[in-house]
Order: sequence, then C-alpha cells, then structure tokens
Amino acid sequence: MSIREGSLNGSIHRCSPKRSSRSDLPVRYRNLGKSGLRVSNIGLGTWVTFGGQVTDEVAEELLTLAYESGINFFDTAEVYAAGKAEIVLGKILKKKNWRRSSYVISTKIYWGGKAETERGLSRKHILEGLKGSLDRLQLDYVDIVFANKSDSHTPMEEIVRAFTHVINMGWAMYWGTSRWSPMEIMEAYSVARQFNLIPPSAEQAEYHLFQREKVEIQMPEMYNKIGVGTVGWSPLACGILSGKYDDGIPIYSRAALKGYTWLKDKILSEEGRRQQGKLRELTVIADRMGCTLAQLAIAWCLKNENVNSVLLGASTIEQLYEDIQALQYVSKLTHTVMSEVEKILGNRPVARRELLNSC
Repeated sequence: MSIREGSLNGSIHRCSPKRSSRSDLPVRYRNLGKSGLRVSNIGLGTWVTFGGQVTDEVAEELLTLAYESGINFFDTAEVYAAGKAEIVLGKILKKKNWRRSSYVISTKIYWGGKAETERGLSRKHILEGLKGSLDRLQLDYVDIVFANKSDSHTPMEEIVRAFTHVINMGWAMYWGTSRWSPMEIMEAYSVARQFNLIPPSAEQAEYHLFQREKVEIQMPEMYNKIGVGTVGWSPLACGILSGKYDDGIPIYSRAALKGYTWLKDKILSEEGRRQQGKLRELTVIADRMGCTLAQLAIAWCLKNENVNSVLLGASTIEQLYEDIQALQYVSKLTHTVMSEVEKILGNRPVARRELLNSC
C-alpha cells in the first residue's frame, strides 16, 4: 500500500482506497485550447506505470477510479513500455465498455521502433505509427494525437499535412505538440494557415513548482496569438514534489528504477538538495491547509487557469486517490497562501521582451 509523507503534524497519512463519485469531487472541465473539446482539469497519464511498473489489475483499478471520479482524459504514447501501455489501456477500455463518447484518449507519436523509419515525424511514421497505436488500443480513433517531440529532419509542411490527413481520415479528432518550442508551434500554425490545413490545438509541457517559464509565460502568449492550449505533465516532477526523496532514494520509487539514473542524479545533486529544503518549508504550508505536500503541488498547478488539464501518474490506487483529492484544496490557495508559496520558491518567471517579439 502506498504511503505518502507530509500530512498534518508530519504524521504518515494512509489514503483511503474508497471510490469517489462524480458528484462529490470538484472536477472541472475546460476547453482544449480554443477548440470545442472539453477535457477534465486533471487527466490520467500512463507513462512508466501501465505495461511496466504496475500489473494489469492495478492499471484497471487506476483507470476505473479516475473515470468514476469524473476524469475523462487518458493519455498514453507509442513509446510507453514499447507499446505495452497502449495495449493495457486498450484492453481495459474494451472490458469496461464505457461509452466511447464519454472519454478522451490521447497518444503520442515519435518513437515507434528501432528502425530508422519507425521514428520521427515523417508522413510515413505519423500514418503508420498512429495506425499501430490504434491497433494496440483497439480503437477506431483517438481524440488527440500529439507529436511527442519536434523533428528537425522533416519539413514542417510535411508534418502538418500528415496530421491533417489523419484527422481527415477519422483516425484522430485533433492534433497537438509535446515539448515543442513556441517558434516551432508558431511555424506549424503558419504552415497550416498558408495551406488551409489543421493547426495544433494544444501543447503538452512539463509543469510543476520548479518548472514554470514555458507554461506561465510562453504558452499564454501562444494561446492569445493562435489559440493553442496547454496540457501540463509531471506535476510532481517525477515524484520529487511528493516529499518521498527527503531522506534518500526509496527502493521502490521511480528514481530507483532501471533507466532512471538521470532522476536519481538530479535528486542527489546540489540543486536537488536545495529543492528538498524548499519542499520542507512548503510542507509547513501543506500541514496548515490539512493536505499533503503532493496535494499542495498538484493544487498549485490546477490553480493556473491557463492550463487546460494536468496529467497525473500513479502506481497505486491509494496514491491516485490521494492525488485526486488535491481538487479540494485549489480553492484554499488564497492570494495570501500563493504569496507564501511564491516567497519560498523564489522562481517566478519574468516575460522577456525578446521572447515575446519572437512569437
């Protein structure tokens, strides 16, 4: 069972695995950018967990809790667990037999295999990659297909035409970008407008207490200029903001997994130690609010009205239940509390004139 630290009086809080109904949680729904697609302000991601870190049974429990809590947005990618995440997600959706019109599925295309033609954003890989994803998901279409990385080897016109084609074919409803720069997003929009193609609707961007500039400065500019929305991912910074790394690297944490040495090094670095110090100060605020540090961090992300949805990741039902409860604390983040948090963080991003002019 998952145990999170950082609750009242520094005690250990064990989350209840009971189900939450759609009526007793303040889940909100927001438009994806300036499109008409309504997504829940929190979504469930499958990175690391589905097809890898958790069993299929736990994955089903996680998806069921999310759906029954009012979450309608589920995100995956062709690269997650080498396609296994999509397979697991697809099997669960088929078993649950929920109305297809009642939820939103997104996947991401870029890394599809080892062959040279199985990665990137060529027309060939976008079409073949998405068809492969649909086969694994056992779906006729995804609601959103994201370009999981920009591709300097493929002309932007080819990329935009390929995503327009899959939408016209009915394999996706919308397309978006992930980890693209504002200039790349703007170029895609310009190409779409020039050739009467479909522009991206949203950008997936890392967003948490220690990663702010893109989402708070650059993406609002993109929204105002061309209507591109924002989906935030990693609100707990791969678990760093949960407080579980305060005393080192737990053996069952993500930082201890094979292939995540980069995360372990980040946590144990000098900057990582400074961040842990700030988290201890933030825990005092969380205690006063009656929530965990993780819930405070997620609620802080949700407070940003410019973010259409925040993607959560969880490896246990208890962890997901606790994280969903963060919804209850958004309204408690008053101006005074937010100012306290800001004073501790000391990293408020400032708009740079040269950045805004480049967009």
